[in-house]
Amino acid sequence: MLETVQVKTPDHSAIVDVTDPISVKVRESGVKSGICVVYVPHTTAGITVNEGADPAVADDVLDILDRLVPWRGGYRHAEGNSAAHLKAILVGGSAQIIIHNGGLLLGTWERVFLCEFDGPRTRKIYVKIIQG
Repeated sequence: MLETVQVKTPDHSAIVDVTDPISVKVRESGVKSGICVVYVPHTTAGITVNEGADPAVADDVLDILDRLVPWRGGYRHAEGNSAAHLKAILVGGSAQIIIHNGGLLLGTWERVFLCEFDGPRTRKIYVKIIQG
């Protein structure tokens, strides 16, 4: 089963919690046990699972990525968004989450995040639900 979630990102760089809409897709699927693959088909965005209780964590992640990969860095890519591509590579474009008892099996503080590095934009997230 393949589902799609659309997300409007608010800023040039942002980390957006997408756990709830993905959880809805899992519940609606009726799958009680399996794997949920979350994939973003964009080269300047990523997907990660991390701390969701303290929003300062997302701020820290964006700050560190900005220091590691500054927007102006003498890159050769003509479009001017090389930093966004590099950050997306570092974060990765997908996450796999166990489905248990009909829901995402996440740790106490964990949430699923779309990481935007070249926004604001409307991003598409594919959610592949595999029964197992």
